[in-house]
Amino acid sequence: MPKGSPELVAARRAEIVEACARLYDSLPFGDITIGMIGAGTTLSRASVYNYFRTKEEIFLALLGREYEAWTADLDALAARPVPREEFADAFAAVLQKRGRLLKLVSMNLYDMEAGSSVEELTEFKRRYNASIRAVLGVLRAHFPASMEEDGQEFVYSFFPFLFGVYPYTSVTPKQAEAMRRAGVAYREYSPREIVRLAVEKLTAALPR
Repeated sequence: MPKGSPELVAARRAEIVEACARLYDSLPFGDITIGMIGAGTTLSRASVYNYFRTKEEIFLALLGREYEAWTADLDALAARPVPREEFADAFAAVLQKRGRLLKLVSMNLYDMEAGSSVEELTEFKRRYNASIRAVLGVLRAHFPASMEEDGQEFVYSFFPFLFGVYPYTSVTPKQAEAMRRAGVAYREYSPREIVRLAVEKLTAALPR
């Protein structure tokens, strides 16, 4: 167990996670090491292990932080009135800000979970579950006449869809060239555009 007050432990964990976030904005998951993360903090490489056992646990905490931020945005959306014809875009705009979340879930979720302790995984699942509840809260707020099963169907359709948003909206020049050579029909979408289209279809029949 790391030494220090709960506040100190939380602050140092947050510092480590933020260093990881800065690296991940410019480097792929596989290229990032514990040493590189530690170098971006006030801690030594060895000290990082007092707070996280593996690189995967650090990334899982980062993803949990991203889910928390998305949850807060969803709660704010649930609290304000939105015309039905604007709901899908408003929902999509909230997710547009969470590019790092979309990147993490599309590429590295399995590795992060497999390489983490059950304690870290449980903490992550709490944050993930809070996002699910927040999505259901948004639907209840804006489609109050819908049924509980409608919300569950939305969740089981939308959350798997999230895994594909980043790859379909963040195409590299090399990928674009390969698709051109292979004759793959591709239309460029932003995360907001592709999420809006999905949410429009998923909510089209919901009573308001």
